[in-house]
Amino acid sequence: MAEEIARLADRKQANDIVILDLRGISSIADFFVICSGTSKPHLRAIRDEVKEQLRSTHGRAPRGVDGKMDSQWTVLDYGDVIVHVFHPERREFFALEANWSDAPRIEWQPSQAA
Repeated sequence: MAEEIARLADRKQANDIVILDLRGISSIADFFVICSGTSKPHLRAIRDEVKEQLRSTHGRAPRGVDGKMDSQWTVLDYGDVIVHVFHPERREFFALEANWSDAPRIEWQPSQAA
């Protein structure tokens, strides 16, 4: 699921997509998918692509959605996977990758479809 979310974000040209494996490290979730968008419309497009595609292909809706576009950070909580969509400045400020530096990164491949 985390890899599919990464591919969906990639379809909307998200930047610096990272999957962190939190299994055995945290009870919050199994994975974080972290990515960046360059503007409010870009952040919204990434968020909406993930929400709409997971609902239509897997019947999964997020347990919760937090953050507004003005905050430049939005979170989709799918229970086992939490998706963080940041503006680059916010991402640098909150430094999730540094705070979870003990979490292994999962390699993933973008889908071939454009």
